[in-house]
Amino acid sequence: MINLYIGHDPREAVGTHVFLSSLLRQSTAPITVTFLHKPMLKRAFGGDLPEGTNAFTLSRFLIPFLQNWKGEAIFMDGADMLLKADIAEIEVWRDPYMAVQVVKHEYRTSAHRKYVGTSMEADNENYKRKNWASVMLINCSHFSWRKMNPGYLRSAAKLDTLNFSWMPDEWIGEIPRYWNWLADEFGEYTGAKLLHWTQGVPGFPHYRNAPHASDWFKELENVNYATD
Repeated sequence: MINLYIGHDPREAVGTHVFLSSLLRQSTAPITVTFLHKPMLKRAFGGDLPEGTNAFTLSRFLIPFLQNWKGEAIFMDGADMLLKADIAEIEVWRDPYMAVQVVKHEYRTSAHRKYVGTSMEADNENYKRKNWASVMLINCSHFSWRKMNPGYLRSAAKLDTLNFSWMPDEWIGEIPRYWNWLADEFGEYTGAKLLHWTQGVPGFPHYRNAPHASDWFKELENVNYATD
């Protein structure tokens, strides 16, 4: 059983449905999907968290807490992503000695603004470990996660959290870049297993011609129409 958590923001709901279509169409393993949706999280721990440019910027770090610090989980942004492979394939990269495994991107964004033309439009800031936390293989039982609870996150600096500044570097493992391919930053890549549009999903008019947009619109057709 794969425990998958995905971010959800109602302002980009179309992206969530397209992502789920790509997940269901290709998966060969049983999956539980938990949405990091603000109303659901309030019920889960009786409170709220600060937001970033979307509604799940910080809540992703509560996954081990939500699992009572037991077992394994995967986090993916989801709403601005598209799977091009069976999600079960990512599990072969798990290292049981690591607290978390990510694609360790090193880049500066090519766009100063993101979500252009939508109610989510914001500055696209650079920071040291930008997008590391957008795909995570999580070892929920690892002791490095024990401090991550709602109280800690309410007082923590957003960038310190996104940069994993609270976790020793030796517990941050790595997965291949093709499991978090930043299409709008790095361009077309046929070997990508997960496409990620960091500036805005192709369903937003401003990004309809982004790299790999044709893949996204093809999956949208699977959402809207029954197929043989």
